[in-house]
Amino acid sequence: MTNTFASIVHGYRDLMDNKSDPRVKDWPMMSSPLPTMVICVLYAYFSKVLGPRLMENRKPFNIRRILVVYNLIQTIFSAWIFYEYLMSGWAKGYSFRCQPVDYSQSPLALRMAQTCWWYYFSKFTEFFDTLFFILRKKYQQVSTLHVIHHGVMPFSVWMGLKFAPGGHSTFFALLNTFVHIVMYFYYMIAAMGPEYQKYIWWKKYLTTFQMFQFILIMTHQFQLLFIECNYPRSFMIWIGLHGVLFLGLFSDFYKTKYSSKDVKAKSRENTGACMPVLDDNESKLRQNGISTYATIYNKEYNSCYSNGTNNGYVANNNAEKKLA
Repeated sequence: MTNTFASIVHGYRDLMDNKSDPRVKDWPMMSSPLPTMVICVLYAYFSKVLGPRLMENRKPFNIRRILVVYNLIQTIFSAWIFYEYLMSGWAKGYSFRCQPVDYSQSPLALRMAQTCWWYYFSKFTEFFDTLFFILRKKYQQVSTLHVIHHGVMPFSVWMGLKFAPGGHSTFFALLNTFVHIVMYFYYMIAAMGPEYQKYIWWKKYLTTFQMFQFILIMTHQFQLLFIECNYPRSFMIWIGLHGVLFLGLFSDFYKTKYSSKDVKAKSRENTGACMPVLDDNESKLRQNGISTYATIYNKEYNSCYSNGTNNGYVANNNAEKKLA
């Protein structure tokens, strides 16, 4: 038992000291996986236990303006990371066929590694998505799948940053940040109120766009199974499996939401598959009864539904499921 434990410790130290990228060792949160793991565990605990408990005897917060600002910041942040990925590699000669990691101290290689760190950091800013759901008591949005996805991604990206900050698999991050530009812009418009809904008629195509992203990721990653490329095969497989998993999830969501009216109605009631945005007049309308509010809102905007009596509010059906 003692020998086994000693072997594990020795293997861990060898992995961290000799097989990781020494350039990132002293960067924030990079010396050890422990801080990232602790934050992810605390996020999961807050999302499923502490947050709902703190909100149990409180009314939902009306934070529409905060949502607008938050989504605007996320849109700009994603656009900057996307630009940095282009300027540090993908628009500067990176090969879509096979791109090894540049571990040198060159300005371009360091810029790519730094961009990877900011992408890692962005996985923590996305935790606010969950916080805002909880503050508005939209617990059906904080599904186990939602929490697992947001809770696992920071550690997954940490691994890539620690051992391979650059190269082939950063194509995944490039695509993902581009999708996030579109996605957070969409949510910003949705949060601005019902009068802006006419400008986001393309919501159905957002899900299609997200699924196309995963197809590109799978194709780009798994091509290395058939060619020789000096890139860590384990990371290629790991990122490719991300594409497989999320393509399946989004395909199922798309079929559920758009294929059948009966299935669509059922999914609205039970899955919490969209990101609802409440109007500022919600509290006044609620005084007239939830059914009245739903009737008025459906008649005027043809965009809301009642999600039952669990939370006592009406959700806006003009936003997609946040997974990517």
